[in-house]
Amino acid sequence: IFRVPTSKLGNVARTGPLKVGTSLHLRGGVEVHVTELHDNEVVLDANPPMAGASYSCSFTVQNIEPVPQHRTVYHARNDEESRIEVATFALGCFWGAELAFLRVQGVVGTKVGYSQGITRDPTYEKVCSGGTQHREAVMVVYDANVVSYAILLDVAMERLAVTTSSYDTYRMFEQDEDSRQYKHGVYYHNPEQQRLAHEFSESSNNRFGIELLMA
Repeated sequence: IFRVPTSKLGNVARTGPLKVGTSLHLRGGVEVHVTELHDNEVVLDANPPMAGASYSCSFTVQNIEPVPQHRTVYHARNDEESRIEVATFALGCFWGAELAFLRVQGVVGTKVGYSQGITRDPTYEKVCSGGTQHREAVMVVYDANVVSYAILLDVAMERLAVTTSSYDTYRMFEQDEDSRQYKHGVYYHNPEQQRLAHEFSESSNNRFGIELLMA
């Protein structure tokens, strides 16, 4: 749920007059609904229809293995025996990207947040202003014995192919040039990820304008 100035909605397709309940179709195929309408801004809900739904299930926890904390940032690979690895991707809005990775067998956890900015612990409002230069990103924790980093790169590219086919690569709305909130990036955590990311980018001609940087 987020606020957008009405001036940004001039070319956005809609199902009817702008009012509470109207559906808007953003570039990239993202559908949102107007929940509040004010003089100069609207409140939009981008959650899917089943968001917040619940169901009952039973399961047994077999084991809990902590994430090696040094792997959440860039590090040289070592001989430590742990199958748990970490990867970070910026693919536009982090909620949709997170869901794409959660569906991958071998992904054991995710965390959304902001990466590559110039300030610590920014608020959402500050990120939206563009002044902090952060990107929306998702950190993916995965079992390297089940899923490879190369497969996660494939998932990232598939996500971008769906969401960036018909709109500006870097922005969902018309934003100021200094806003990098939705810029695409692969932020590698070790030399092997760095090598694979660069090889992948070269083989795809980097058609989504992806930046490759250290996590």
